[in-house]
Amino acid sequence: MRSSESGVTIFEIYMMKRYFTLFAMVLLFAGTLSAQIQTFSWQNVDRKYLIKMPDHHDGTPAVVFFLHGLGDNITRLDNEFHFAQIANEYGWAMVLPEARDLGMGNMWNAALLSSNVDDSGFLMALLDSLTLQYQLDPDSVFFMGFSMGGFMSHRMAIEHGDRIMACAPVSGLITDAMSLQTPVAPVRMLHIHGTNDNVVGYDGYSPTFSSDLGLSVEEILQYWQTANGCTGEPVVDTLPDLQNDGLRFVRFIYPGGTELQHLKVIGGTHTWYHSANQYDVGFLSYIHDFFVGTGGGTGVENHRADKLRVWPNPSAGLVQIEVKRSTPVEIVDMQGRVVERLQVTPGTAKLDLRHLPQGIYLLTVEGEEVTKLVLQH
Repeated sequence: MRSSESGVTIFEIYMMKRYFTLFAMVLLFAGTLSAQIQTFSWQNVDRKYLIKMPDHHDGTPAVVFFLHGLGDNITRLDNEFHFAQIANEYGWAMVLPEARDLGMGNMWNAALLSSNVDDSGFLMALLDSLTLQYQLDPDSVFFMGFSMGGFMSHRMAIEHGDRIMACAPVSGLITDAMSLQTPVAPVRMLHIHGTNDNVVGYDGYSPTFSSDLGLSVEEILQYWQTANGCTGEPVVDTLPDLQNDGLRFVRFIYPGGTELQHLKVIGGTHTWYHSANQYDVGFLSYIHDFFVGTGGGTGVENHRADKLRVWPNPSAGLVQIEVKRSTPVEIVDMQGRVVERLQVTPGTAKLDLRHLPQGIYLLTVEGEEVTKLVLQH
């Protein structure tokens, strides 16, 4: 049946409306994707990046850069890691910058090849811009990266350790060229590497590329021992072997000076090990605990067993706390501010913390960092 005035059937009108609706949805979806990927001009080139802000945060959140590996891109990386969820879980502003194509795919200039691309300057300029735009905490800046991103994380620590609180390179080395530089300042460092990595070898040699890529892990640790003023032999701790993953995770904690740790993955390959439900250690959660100071050399495990138990965790605000003796307890936010001071008597006490903004807090006993509490209202 046709309309008497236009000569167009009702069916054709319906199909045109459906077509334009679908077309509008496609445009909206494309616009959403383009809105997620932003650009920052550096050296006359528009550099891509993603930023994932936590839905709720108190004041200025910490900013964490994640640097991808050789040939990777930020869209694929975000699809694998789901950084929006990470931002919400940890209260971090997650920044994912993208490297330029240096002839081998997207590759950071970590002084492995001759290049005039100033990635080090780009990352710090991007940090300055985002700090102003999103009101990020300039005193809580962290870097982590995988493979070539690990190489670049080492470079950032060497050249900008005066502005970076901690770094966690995974399966990345210090190049020979960068090893000749003296770090501008000590920086808290966690180096993670697998002993069976045939792409970026533990000994600095790459069977994949048939080439030396930089310092061995042992030499890297010596480099940072000197830079951080660490003295003495490391404390070695083999973590519990709970999963049938064919791996053993061994932690080296270097005494004295600025904190230095190495997580040695015996049997580990060139892989980012995600979940602690599948492996004995999930890299991201381990790095998080190192960044916020609740892992490794602080002896958190012993304090939890001997001094303090907290549950549920995460919590909606109603928390139960158990101590074995009368002790002062402080609740500290991620900016280092004491938001609650409590005197807890032996036994179990109930705390109502619903007045505190949701986020991550540290509960300390007698001035020692003890455990992490996540409030999710």
